[in-house]
Amino acid sequence: MAREFKLPDVGEGVAEGEIVSWLVSEGDTVTEDQPVAEVETDKAVVEVPAPVNGTVRTLHYDAGDVVPVGDVIVTFDVEGEAAESESEAAEAAAESASEEATEAATESASKSATEQASTRTFAPPSVRRLARELDVDLDSVEGTGPSGRVTEGDVRAAAEGHATEPQEEPPDEVRSAVEPVGEQAAEHTEAETPAVESATEPAGRETTLAAPATRGLAKELGVNIHDVPAVEERDGEAFVTAEAVQEYAEGGTAAQGETAAAAPEREREFVEGGETTQPYRGVRRSIGEQMAESKYTAPHVTHHDTAVIDDLVETRTKLTERAAEQDVKLTYLPFVMKAVVSGLQEYPILNSELREDEEEIALKQDYNIGVAVATDHGLMVPVVKHVDQKSILDIAAEVNELAAKARDRSISREEMQGGTFTITNFGAVGGEYATPIINYPETAILGLGGIDERPVAEDGEVRAAQTLPLSLSIDHRVVDGAEAARFTNHVMERLTDPELLLLE
Repeated sequence: MAREFKLPDVGEGVAEGEIVSWLVSEGDTVTEDQPVAEVETDKAVVEVPAPVNGTVRTLHYDAGDVVPVGDVIVTFDVEGEAAESESEAAEAAAESASEEATEAATESASKSATEQASTRTFAPPSVRRLARELDVDLDSVEGTGPSGRVTEGDVRAAAEGHATEPQEEPPDEVRSAVEPVGEQAAEHTEAETPAVESATEPAGRETTLAAPATRGLAKELGVNIHDVPAVEERDGEAFVTAEAVQEYAEGGTAAQGETAAAAPEREREFVEGGETTQPYRGVRRSIGEQMAESKYTAPHVTHHDTAVIDDLVETRTKLTERAAEQDVKLTYLPFVMKAVVSGLQEYPILNSELREDEEEIALKQDYNIGVAVATDHGLMVPVVKHVDQKSILDIAAEVNELAAKARDRSISREEMQGGTFTITNFGAVGGEYATPIINYPETAILGLGGIDERPVAEDGEVRAAQTLPLSLSIDHRVVDGAEAARFTNHVMERLTDPELLLLE
């Protein structure tokens, strides 16, 4: 018996989700709670599990489609109940001799799909993308992540292994590129011609994966997207990009034009004002809406200062090797987090939330520090809970783990919630000062510039010192400028003299 499975509410009241990728194919057998799809909401990417044991009968959407919550995305043949359907089908088949052949073919396909499902490889979208970039077959990679999930490190290791392995036989296109001129060159040209023609011939597929923007471009150009040569495969299906659609459209136009026929080798012309588009939804849209709400709700003021941190640099250098012995990478961030918590304890108004409807300011008793992490999919802010109760090494280990999860998109929603104050380290990329946007409804955020040697005037002399630029943005409805300055002074004092952190 068929069971229709609707897209559940995979977040807190989200209205829709984008099918990032299917983890199963039609005909696959699944078990209850087995992930069948990766869905991106405006918060994160989550895996949607199968609700029953059975077989996938129909996938109702393509990867890249945006689906409203509550729409049917998969139809399953439920185990046990499916047997009844098979019995009914067998009775119907008795009325037609040809039906037996069809049933046998279906059984064979189901068996093959079952074998395939048993060896399915699980990996987040970013890892799948990296595998495609590095030309690594994910199914050949042994995952070291949770439940055997393939990680970015596994893919890179596999890619390096492939790079050192001699190729048994170079691909045809490579061989043809090194063949000598002369007779073989003629053969080469002759053999190559069909390949060129096939690149412009309609592919004539039945199924094509593409982003909605790509489908829109194909529609604008009057191109049947199923005819566009695929540039890659995703989950065994052809995947087409906007660039491929554009090239196919231009190729078709050139093939029909007399001018193009007379000068087939002329360079591609670029039209002024040309552009490509990408969807504004999912995590990207969530970041944008959050930024806009914060910027236009909380009146921002940013306080800038610079901490001289020669002693902190020396302390961190001394402790780096000892931390490495415990398999922990020690950066400056845990020291800053400790100094910030000390400042929040001294000036609790910066660890607060303004609740306008209730006409109250909530002073938080927890010290949960969010750390902005730049990922391929936008800015994410994992939260280290109860920083005041943890050691420098504990904080370092947790930050490293959460940042890695954010980058490969395996981080959970719970690990990005509950923050009371945020730190953003734009100095890791470059720059000294910025105007960080508060992670609303928090009331303050601290931005860190790049640590470097800069001239410092002391006792009438100028010397080169290790310095850390700081940019503290505050919600000026709640925090006064003087409090921001005093808080920054407190933080700088502990960064300048890190031994004070031992007293916290």
